[in-house]
Amino acid sequence: MTYKQERITPYGNGQEKSKQVETMFDNIAHSYDQLNHRLSFGIDYMWRKTAIKQLAPYKPKAMLDIATGTGDFAIMAAKKLRPRQVVGIDISEGMMRIGAEKMKAAGLDGIISFKKEDCEHMSYADNTFDAITTAFGIRNFQNLDACLKEMCRVLKPGGKLSILELSCPIHFPMKQLFWIYSHTLLPLYGKLISKDNEAYKYLISTIESFPQGEEMTGIFKKAGFSEARFKRLTFGICTCYFAIK
Repeated sequence: MTYKQERITPYGNGQEKSKQVETMFDNIAHSYDQLNHRLSFGIDYMWRKTAIKQLAPYKPKAMLDIATGTGDFAIMAAKKLRPRQVVGIDISEGMMRIGAEKMKAAGLDGIISFKKEDCEHMSYADNTFDAITTAFGIRNFQNLDACLKEMCRVLKPGGKLSILELSCPIHFPMKQLFWIYSHTLLPLYGKLISKDNEAYKYLISTIESFPQGEEMTGIFKKAGFSEARFKRLTFGICTCYFAIK
């Protein structure tokens, strides 16, 4: 099945979506952390904390962070869950270079490693990881179903999946306020800081078109997960998903 956000690309230049997404994140890597924290007013830290807390009772030892970007989720997981290893994968080497610097500064280079991988075709064996995390990345997948099936494949039986994704509020007045913010201030500020005219227009387009809530939990189950649930955070601006293989 093709989902609406899979047809949305950053630049519309004819290249496949994954290549355009890689270029976009390489272009904005220098400003990504600054923009991420400022545009969310710092709440993204609390969202990650909530997603990590879901995994704490299970004490995962081998973790995979998909669409790891600059490594914020991987670093927080390493600090709070104390796994044996966290592997962060992404298609943007520019983002991961910044992540590697942050990881070394945090003294976690013996626990966290980064590798360029496309989650649609991962190199890892079946049943490798105890837990998988990803924050604000699954909207960008070229083939959502294929990537989720790959996640399920590399998770051990009973393995856990914890995902954060931006979403559209569904209730008044936050629904209307978010629309105004996301169509005015967010793309303007994103353009000024990142110097990429299209990146933050693409961001909003994919948020608005991405499956949310109950629809998304159904997609997890279709990919092979036995259980899936979700929780809306901050009036629905972000959604936290949890699934079990």
